[in-house]
Amino acid sequence: MPRVSRDHIAARRQQILDGARACFTRFGYEGATVRRLEESTGVSRGAIFHHYRDKDALFLALAEQDAERMADVVAEQGLVQVMRELVADPDGDERSWLGTRLEVSRRLRTDPEFQERWRARSAALAAATRARLERQAAAGAVRDDVPVPVLARFLDLVLEGLVSHLAQGLPVDELDAVLDLVEGAVRRQDTASTGRRTGRSSNSSAGASTSSTVTSPSTLASCPQGSAK
Repeated sequence: MPRVSRDHIAARRQQILDGARACFTRFGYEGATVRRLEESTGVSRGAIFHHYRDKDALFLALAEQDAERMADVVAEQGLVQVMRELVADPDGDERSWLGTRLEVSRRLRTDPEFQERWRARSAALAAATRARLERQAAAGAVRDDVPVPVLARFLDLVLEGLVSHLAQGLPVDELDAVLDLVEGAVRRQDTASTGRRTGRSSNSSAGASTSSTVTSPSTLASCPQGSAK
């Protein structure tokens, strides 16, 4: 018999993880029975537990993969972007991180053994958050009156609060504006203030230009379209 290729094995493992994510999201860890996992993944229990020792190992692998995905987004775009993606898909379907994150948060509160095993796996997300903040601090993009570890902890607590909010099914209408506020809170304050002052000054200048143009139709006709802004 031909040897099964690594690509085939990787694809099968990913198929199991994708199906398990949908199952855990829909039924929770306790409700994700082996039969439901079989139905959701499309493979037999023998195939599932050939690749993952037991249900706990399967959930840990899934949670670790989602944490790595979150860490990649954090490294590239910041933790606030992770929160924005959670808000954009609050129903926690198989494409969302929310379902897994909710189960991780619940088990961290109720399962000391899981808490110990998860601590090492969650280090990548914390490291990515801190590394990005340190790069931004070096570039002068984030506030320098608060230590980076404190900023990182602040964002982590906001993330946990957001997860709790979504878990309760509370409205998401204003959450984008809330995340704008969170993002602004970690920016360098003098930069933000300068931006606001510049914006007001520009608006005033624009208003004056528009006013003078309106009183002079010949000027409006002779100006390029963009100069009337």
